[in-house]
Amino acid sequence: MYTVERRGGPTVNAQLIRRVTQRVGTSVNTFDVLILTALIWFLGKFIRYVFPPLFELLQGTYSVSTTVLGWTFSAFLLAYALVQFPSGVISDSFGTVWVIFGGILLASSTTILLFFDIPFAAFIFIMLILGAGTGVHKTCAVQLLSKVYSSHRGRALGVFDTFGTFGGVVAPVAVLVAASIPGSIPGWRVLLLCTGTLGLLLAIGFILRVPKRIESSTASGSPDSTDEATSKTGNSDSTDHSNTTVSTSDRDPKITWQSYAHLFKNRTFTIFVTLSVFFSFTYNGIVAFLPLYLTQEGGVSPAVAGTLYSVLFIASIVQIGSGELSDRVGPLPVISSALALATLSMAVFILVTSSDLWILAMSVLALGVGVHSFRPVRGVYLMKTLPDRVSAGGFGIVRTLLMGAGAISPGIVGTVSDIATFRIAFWMLASSVSLSTILSLYLLFANTSHSPSQTKRSQR
Repeated sequence: MYTVERRGGPTVNAQLIRRVTQRVGTSVNTFDVLILTALIWFLGKFIRYVFPPLFELLQGTYSVSTTVLGWTFSAFLLAYALVQFPSGVISDSFGTVWVIFGGILLASSTTILLFFDIPFAAFIFIMLILGAGTGVHKTCAVQLLSKVYSSHRGRALGVFDTFGTFGGVVAPVAVLVAASIPGSIPGWRVLLLCTGTLGLLLAIGFILRVPKRIESSTASGSPDSTDEATSKTGNSDSTDHSNTTVSTSDRDPKITWQSYAHLFKNRTFTIFVTLSVFFSFTYNGIVAFLPLYLTQEGGVSPAVAGTLYSVLFIASIVQIGSGELSDRVGPLPVISSALALATLSMAVFILVTSSDLWILAMSVLALGVGVHSFRPVRGVYLMKTLPDRVSAGGFGIVRTLLMGAGAISPGIVGTVSDIATFRIAFWMLASSVSLSTILSLYLLFANTSHSPSQTKRSQR
């Protein structure tokens, strides 16, 4: 192979290799915080969704009923919900990095304990700890990513949420693979051991890398600061550069409970929280009962119902695009469009449940696009609206409310389906998401003169 020499300089090949190396190094340095934070979220969602597919195996191991396992998982979700606000408050006072590190360290360590043959009472206790350990992550991670990637919040949170959703997609497959592995030790125990070990490695990588990156971004601007000039030429509603640096320890020591209660005096914030609660009620009801609804009301086989259920989650790939779009046009237009699509597609889905399978499949896909497009942009809008000094705690309050609505949704849907029919229960869910759409359209048209970034600055 021949190379062309330059006088007094390196070869063309050497220059090319150097440029490629520099570009790769720059990319790693730019996205390392996002990658590590998203991988931890992937693992947290994996841990959350790995247990429902294990219920049958756990019944054989511990000789307990489905009701007992169901309430055990409810306890896990309750612990998950209850730590949202406290984790945000602690993060506002001491910084996001150590809260995220502590959460993944706690969750990973307790996951490893499930490798051993422990009494069922200990299993319940570990599930509670797992709920708390995995529950602290997103509240703090959204704040961290919103500040580190201030020029491209939507893109960063879209990637982050997509990683998490695919944790839920991979979990059932991993259980099937683990169950098929022969050996004296049950495959599911080995799976949990590997999961916990991977979590510890991610925790070590996170705490070694991220604080240094935050310190360097504080000194020289945010990691994506090279793109700020471009983003500033876009929609003023989509980008707020009033605070492009983040510190792990610089926090207002005078934050009180009244600081968080005061947030709800802002009508825009309260309306947005309300529409998010309606959405959460609908989303969790769909996720809990879609396969059963399809088999009972649609008359499809369990295999077809499972396939359509997977389509709902596979559609989550749109989160990257919706986050990117919100950076360009602002979050409210994307939110309103996503909720309108979810409302329309769910109405079509209910109407054609027992008729054309292809239209049913397309409506499920459209429903998935709508609900998953909304989720990352919700975080973008909230982080633009919340004052910096209480952003994590405020987001924690919102997530507690959302998870509370999501927790009661399956119970209400199940009760309505028993008293009436599943179709009526799903029309109730459609009504809930339609209320979200109406409120989002109100915000879109009522706030044309006041962007979220302006609201945020006025609250400081």
